[in-house]
Amino acid sequence: MPSYRLHYFPESGNSYKLALMLTLCGERFEPVWTDFAGGVTRTAEWRKAVNEMGEIPVLEEDGVRLTQTAPILLKLAEQYGRFGGQSSAEKYEVLRWLFWDNHKLSGYMATYRFLRTFTPSADPSVLKFLRRRLDDFLGILDSHVQGSAFVAGMRPTIADLSMIAYLHYPGDETGYDLAASHPAVDRWLQRVAALPGWRSAYDLLPGKRLTHYAGKGD
Repeated sequence: MPSYRLHYFPESGNSYKLALMLTLCGERFEPVWTDFAGGVTRTAEWRKAVNEMGEIPVLEEDGVRLTQTAPILLKLAEQYGRFGGQSSAEKYEVLRWLFWDNHKLSGYMATYRFLRTFTPSADPSVLKFLRRRLDDFLGILDSHVQGSAFVAGMRPTIADLSMIAYLHYPGDETGYDLAASHPAVDRWLQRVAALPGWRSAYDLLPGKRLTHYAGKGD
């Protein structure tokens, strides 16, 4: 069986996507906490030794460093025969929503949550812009999962594991009460959380946490 090491920090939803996928596939990984707040990923030394792109997460598989969350999820789904598309139509749906998540939902929520919660003086106009975009994306997702148990159909896939990541964090971090604002999204999150072996990010990813400034810039 492969040996895994995951470079991460607990607040990283992208790190959580990989940790959750491995866990649901019955795999263990060695956690390698990374001092993101201390700026280590921006140093030339770290980029040379770990990831030239200067990003977290990095998954080491038998010593081979893998980067960029979406292709890693696709690789693991194929490798373990779990959470991937089965038919050609389902594979297309998985890719469609996975790309949408990376470009829209996760991209904007990660930025909004970080500025809102983990920076002491976020620009209110920037937060307002990001929030308006997120409201649109969450509305799209809410409408979609009203008629579908999971994102790509009636069973969970890596598209679900990717899209729940930044949404599952506590409401005082995301700034959303999804049960009130987007109830279909909230029910979908609960369906994913009911999968055998599911664990939250802060359960799976130990280590020093970022300083919390929730709501200071709202």
